[in-house]
Amino acid sequence: MKANIHPKSNDIKVVCNCGNTFETQSTKDQLHVEVCYKCHPFYTGEHKFLDVKGRVDSFQRKQQKAAGYKKVDKKNRKEEKTEKKVKTLKELLSEE
Repeated sequence: MKANIHPKSNDIKVVCNCGNTFETQSTKDQLHVEVCYKCHPFYTGEHKFLDVKGRVDSFQRKQQKAAGYKKVDKKNRKEEKTEKKVKTLKELLSEE
């Protein structure tokens, strides 16, 4: 491997906008971040779903409406169908 081609890695302090600080290693001298693990909604559990168009409510209404329908078995469905008598060409022409 070639010597002296990798940048030096330093111990640095990362500062978040919320005031949290922690140490890590980087090639930069100092890092400023907007969101960290202490203030990010995903990690803090404060994540809220933004449902502007009411999609969740409309889905729940559809599910409630669908629960009211009767479930039909495929076996019973076939038995309920009655066979239609198919007319021949001769019978169709004689009707006219």
